[in-house]
Amino acid sequence: MNNMMPAPSFSYSLLALAIAQAFSFTAAQAQTSDDVLPAVTVVSDSATSAGVAGIGSFSDTPLREVPASISVITHEQMQDRSIRSATDAVKYDASVQNSYNAVGLSDWFAIRGFVLDQGSSYRKDGMVILAQSMIPMENKERFEILKGVDGLQAGGASAGGILNYVVKRPTNQPLRSVTLEVSERGTLYGAIDLGGRSDDKRFGYRINAAAADIKSYAQGSNGDRKFVSGAFDWRLSPKALLQIDLDYHHKSQLTVPGFQLLGGTTIPTGVSGKTMLNNQSWSLPVTDDTNNMGIKFEYELNDNWRTTLQANKFELRRDDAVALASGCPTTFISSGYCADGTFGLYDLRRDNDKRTVMTTQAMLQGKFNTGEFKHDLTLGVSTLNRRDNFADYLFNRADGDGLGSIYYPKFNTITLAPTNPVSLRRKEEERSIFAQDILSLSERLKLHAGLRYTQIERDQFRASGALVRHTDKDFVLPSVALVFKPKANWSVYGSYSEGLESGAEVPSPLNDAETVLDPSKSKQIEIGVKADLSADLSVAAALFQIKRNNDYANSSFDYVVAGTAVHRGLELSAQGRATRNLMIGASMTALQAFAKNTGEPQIEGKRVGNVPAFKSAVYMDYTVPTMPALKLNATWVYSSSKIFAPTRDFAAPDVIVRKEVDAYHVLNVGAQYKTKVSNTATTFRFGIDNVLDKFYWGDSSNAFGGYLIPGAPRVFKLSAQFDF
Repeated sequence: MNNMMPAPSFSYSLLALAIAQAFSFTAAQAQTSDDVLPAVTVVSDSATSAGVAGIGSFSDTPLREVPASISVITHEQMQDRSIRSATDAVKYDASVQNSYNAVGLSDWFAIRGFVLDQGSSYRKDGMVILAQSMIPMENKERFEILKGVDGLQAGGASAGGILNYVVKRPTNQPLRSVTLEVSERGTLYGAIDLGGRSDDKRFGYRINAAAADIKSYAQGSNGDRKFVSGAFDWRLSPKALLQIDLDYHHKSQLTVPGFQLLGGTTIPTGVSGKTMLNNQSWSLPVTDDTNNMGIKFEYELNDNWRTTLQANKFELRRDDAVALASGCPTTFISSGYCADGTFGLYDLRRDNDKRTVMTTQAMLQGKFNTGEFKHDLTLGVSTLNRRDNFADYLFNRADGDGLGSIYYPKFNTITLAPTNPVSLRRKEEERSIFAQDILSLSERLKLHAGLRYTQIERDQFRASGALVRHTDKDFVLPSVALVFKPKANWSVYGSYSEGLESGAEVPSPLNDAETVLDPSKSKQIEIGVKADLSADLSVAAALFQIKRNNDYANSSFDYVVAGTAVHRGLELSAQGRATRNLMIGASMTALQAFAKNTGEPQIEGKRVGNVPAFKSAVYMDYTVPTMPALKLNATWVYSSSKIFAPTRDFAAPDVIVRKEVDAYHVLNVGAQYKTKVSNTATTFRFGIDNVLDKFYWGDSSNAFGGYLIPGAPRVFKLSAQFDF
């Protein structure tokens, strides 16, 4: 197996040069310069009204006036809570649920009950990246959750919304920071963050690097990861700014499979989140290597008009492997274990996956007046080019009886066969043009109106090279919203928009597994209120309905589109300073998700799987008055019960199993203490997740046929950050 892809020599050479230059700069670079354009930043709805959203045509609109629900995990929050992955970050937004977040694999989520497409719903600075592997957080300044964002702003994406990772930019003052951490069963982690500018302020750099020796709470799920990135700014002229960022990430870890139903009907009991079913002597890790490079050029034409050119290329190489616990060979159940907890044990592998996506975007943005009306106009074009090369999975049963058990370790032997050959399985071209005008009808009333026209050409192939599916479609995606400001500190909005679903991926083991269905539209109506109750406290509420095509597995082993998926919900949020020393926040979502007009009695009108009817997250930060250097934090997450509805049992194709998974509460606590060690500013942080060590099912996903994934048991983190 090819478990390691060398990082590009160009990337490392450029990073090495920048690091050498960084440490040669003098302290004089701490001065600021009026010639340096500030980076586009995004702050949460609860922050100041000066915050703007760095995606689509939102970039000039204060978030309080944006007709969409947007929340942000800031860099400070990521530091205070030792957030190392998106899974850690989304705990603070109740509209986001895990969707097959198995230990050792990538972060996979659903927003507003819709599972995010790993090939279109994850963005870096607004540009599409692939989420089949873990997305590093070390070089991210903030993490944006854009809920229900329409096709005008996002192009093809899940109806639920998108996740946008905002890259750290060079700092005006010298930055030298080192973080060391120990967690779980002895996971060791280290990271550096370097930033600054040249003496003349025309060149800026930001270097991030990290490494980890992983020993997960799931015993046996060990691994390692390495990461390095660079972000560079060049002021070419007072009006022109060039930005480049690039990164390389390697991660290798034995993944932890989820659980299936006992006898195909009963939720397992007596198991632990520490249970490792992938614990054979021949178990191999999932190994991911990613390269990413982005470039952005901004030019101010005059005081009112500017243009932005942007491109990004993301490449993933993967070796996928697991000793898979699946089905009950003695009773021929494929989507459930045997009633006594035994299961079939299989060698599931493929090597040398290569997936790439290249995106470009050009925008012209400007302000002008026509009579008494003010216009904020955005015109743009974008392209996407995707290539997926992979093999059919090798799926061989272990030697002997080929059985394992969820209750006791059972070791089997197998002779590992060579994996299947890789070939081009999917190629796609997407081209869009879009326009939006934010029309100020009065000082209090604004009309947002726009269109995106998108063409999609997609070809998908079998391993033999035979064409499976050809897609050639175009879409017109309108968006319209009214924003009314009764007072300067709050706004009310109503919107109608249409989104573009890229197409659901057919799950294994259905016919034509891993092919993608044709793209289709979604439709959303949303009404919302945003307000700054004071300088330190903000609240928001949104009522929404989203409709899209419903897809599911039928009795002929096909994944089909039939009926309409309808998700209706209410979101409430608040964040701010309750007292001088107490910062609080809350996020709550009530969600009704079902399908109608499906012609399938067993799913018609029923609750959608893995979607809680109610979820909440409440968090606080408290600075101890008598010890200002000490800050305490706590987070309480609650989820109501969910339905586990795995893909129908193929041994009995007319049966659809639906089981209710219990509600759960999770309490996390932490503290940080700021001091000096040898005259170096030092911050110590300590955190305990799931402090009461409660067992719960975090996921009840129907991905890959349907698996239950336990939430993490009690886990600790202890870190020290040194700022030189």
